[in-house]
Amino acid sequence: MTAKHALPQSERARRVEFDGARKTALETGRHRLVVTGIVFTLIFAVLMGRIVDVSVLTGSGEPRIARTPPPVEHIAARAGIVDRNGNLLATSLPTVSLHVNARAFQQSGESPEKAAAELVKILPDLDKAQILERLTSDRAFVYLRRNLTPKQQYQVNKLGIPALQFEREESRVYPHGRLSAHVLGLTDVDGNGIAGIEKAFDARLRSAGQPVTLSLDIRLQELLHEELSKAYDEFKAAGGAALIMDVNTGEVLAQVSLPDYDPNTFSAEDQDAQRNRVTADVHEMGSTFKLITAAMALDTGTVSLSSRYDATDPIKVARFRIRDFHPQKRWLSVPEILVYSSNIGAAKMALDVGTETQKRYLGKLGLLDRPQAEIPETAAPLTPATWREINTMTISYGHGIAVSPLQLASAVSAIANGGIMRPPTFLKKKEGEFVPGEQVFTPRTSRQMREMMRLVVRDGTGRNAEAPGYMVGGKTGTAEKQVSGSYEAKELYSSFVGVFPTSAPRYLIFAALDEPKGHKGTYGYATGGWVGAPVVGRVIRRMAPLMGMAPITEEPLPQPGDPLFISASLRR
Repeated sequence: MTAKHALPQSERARRVEFDGARKTALETGRHRLVVTGIVFTLIFAVLMGRIVDVSVLTGSGEPRIARTPPPVEHIAARAGIVDRNGNLLATSLPTVSLHVNARAFQQSGESPEKAAAELVKILPDLDKAQILERLTSDRAFVYLRRNLTPKQQYQVNKLGIPALQFEREESRVYPHGRLSAHVLGLTDVDGNGIAGIEKAFDARLRSAGQPVTLSLDIRLQELLHEELSKAYDEFKAAGGAALIMDVNTGEVLAQVSLPDYDPNTFSAEDQDAQRNRVTADVHEMGSTFKLITAAMALDTGTVSLSSRYDATDPIKVARFRIRDFHPQKRWLSVPEILVYSSNIGAAKMALDVGTETQKRYLGKLGLLDRPQAEIPETAAPLTPATWREINTMTISYGHGIAVSPLQLASAVSAIANGGIMRPPTFLKKKEGEFVPGEQVFTPRTSRQMREMMRLVVRDGTGRNAEAPGYMVGGKTGTAEKQVSGSYEAKELYSSFVGVFPTSAPRYLIFAALDEPKGHKGTYGYATGGWVGAPVVGRVIRRMAPLMGMAPITEEPLPQPGDPLFISASLRR
């Protein structure tokens, strides 16, 4: 190296020092960048891992708030009840009840007077004094109100009183309200059946299995309820009873008892409305029993359709006098005894049949014992303690024996369906299921009785039950009620029982009013022909098309010489 290129020693030293510092700075910066990159990479990895964990793997944490979980299906602890077509009649829905820990309430320092006042505002049916008593009691658990609505629960919760607590329960709901109340019955606040089907099948319903399927048809139930209610109001009656029965199976397709109640809002104070007048009330049924008298007389061969009885004068028996409401004052054939509803003719016919035979037939028809129906509210009939000749005579036209409408309907079904007695049922039979029964009357007797029942509607006291095209047959019944041991002429139990079509009966309809009041439109009468028969006629005219029944062409009227012939000049 030449001299001019040589650097001083000091300059070279400074350059070496500068280069070392720069190199050190560069290394330090590089290290810092690497560390910073590693830190950001780790942070990013942690964030990505958390995102994947939250959104893909666990699905927990924040999304529980942001995402509504799928609804959980409520499984009722008590099974439902449905009609024959699967329509829901009774079901259980989830609800909550309000209770209080009174000890905790008192320790909280809350004012019981203020809390009671607030609760009564939200739940106005509560008694403030009673609520105050419960809040200040020494009990750890006491109910304040069962079955709150969601709105009520929300309002109580807003009070912010920790001692007020909620308990999840079930509430029994009846979608059709009062329509089938007396058949379905009730449950108490704890879900136990206390009346009707709810009581009869309590254990089965509590097992939460398949629903109980009834024989009822809610369409017919509504129809029957509407028509009986009209008559109930029109005649200002004290009570009413009606039912529709399948004469070939004994199934009750509809049943109405008035007054009634809504089981959704039932109050235990209204005991009269809770009474089932179709199954739990017994009455003297009046002239509807003449069907039974005529049937047993024909069946035993005691009479034929052409047999005649002298109904010219009333019958005197001891201090009693048996007379006709519409006296014909002449000899009457067996069909005429039914058409004109002759008490005199029926009494004499029963005497010829005999007391023991009468009792035997009544027993076979289930009129001497409590009916074996599923509903627990059934009454036993009232029968004579000693069955004398006078009892045989009065029972022939429905006095001196008291039965329920359900029992009468079953007996008349047996008369009309070919003579087979089948017990009534409120449970649906399977399609084509064989229903056993006892052959009480011969098919021939049954056919003859149907022909005479048709005459009663076409020519006699049951004309207001006529439904053109459906061959209605039946019998009116008007019985004076006993008041303080004696019969009162103005206190009546008026009914009509009918079947259709009489050529091949399918259905029976019974309708009755208790203590109806006649009016101008009925010329003051409140008998079965004016009160019960029109109800049955209206029901049939509405029901038949609903059940797919086409009108029928009726055979020509009986001609002179036919035992069923009723002279046109004598028809009223």
